[in-house]
Amino acid sequence: MMPGLSTRRAYSTVQPQVLRLGFTNPRDSQFGAGALELATYVERNCGGRLRVELYPAGETGGELEMCQDVAAGTLEMTFASSAVFAAIEPELSIFDIPFLFRDVAHARAVLDSDIGKAALARVEPKGIIGLAWGENGLRHLTTSDRAVHRPEDLKNLKLRVPQSEVMVASFKAFGADAGPLPFPDLYSALSSGAFQAEENPIPTVLAANFDKVQRYLCLTGHVYSPAAFLISKRVFERLTLEDQQALRLAGVVGSKASRVYVDRAEKNGLEELRRRGMKVVEDIDRPAFVASLASLESQFQKQFGKDKIDAIRAFGK
Repeated sequence: MMPGLSTRRAYSTVQPQVLRLGFTNPRDSQFGAGALELATYVERNCGGRLRVELYPAGETGGELEMCQDVAAGTLEMTFASSAVFAAIEPELSIFDIPFLFRDVAHARAVLDSDIGKAALARVEPKGIIGLAWGENGLRHLTTSDRAVHRPEDLKNLKLRVPQSEVMVASFKAFGADAGPLPFPDLYSALSSGAFQAEENPIPTVLAANFDKVQRYLCLTGHVYSPAAFLISKRVFERLTLEDQQALRLAGVVGSKASRVYVDRAEKNGLEELRRRGMKVVEDIDRPAFVASLASLESQFQKQFGKDKIDAIRAFGK
């Protein structure tokens, strides 16, 4: 046998470590675009040692369930919106405060700053490593039976929100009959009439075909929804430093891809949803919505710290 032949054969039979990456949206979504870029980067830069397998459309559960599984080490990775994994680290719910950000550019700048880095690091004691902030998008309201222009239009509206206490409280302050529900159950709940309304970014409304069960798209832009690539700390710490660094870089690449997808979908999505038959409501009384949250401001300041809220609102001014 030629020297080195058996070594080459042995190397060729080494199986890469598989990292399962779950997310609730379809493949053709901001989550799918980001996850695919992350997986491609890993394939190209980890020498065959790692392989990321994608599990879209809630195949590995709802977002909260996946985040809990990542913390426990029974799922390697997830790409999840902060509205849900804030249940694991409640201080991250600060990003669920409606109208916290001036616009998308402001939100991205905050998340890419030391404020965002410090926030993402807070999940580590919970057994999760945050690789990078990506994007879910600017959330808008959709309804089956009414146009919404101001808070009083939400009165008694049966509205689904994510599993976020801040968002439940905020929409109740707006006057809605708001309740949480995992995303994989949402379409059927809207179809059956269990909920009359929901709120999500335009790319999600498109990808999930909510136009088939919702009539109005109301451009409230009430919450900017960040998302993040998360990996189990147990899994991450077993990797070499080289592969850890590669995964962090992969997270950044995937995060940028999710933002690019959102930008494209925001630009083209309104016309597509109009074409599908949704009625788009653009004249939103934003100051009235902000004013209706006044009763919660002291609660938010006590929960998160006035200095932290003020620092986010003032960032970049």
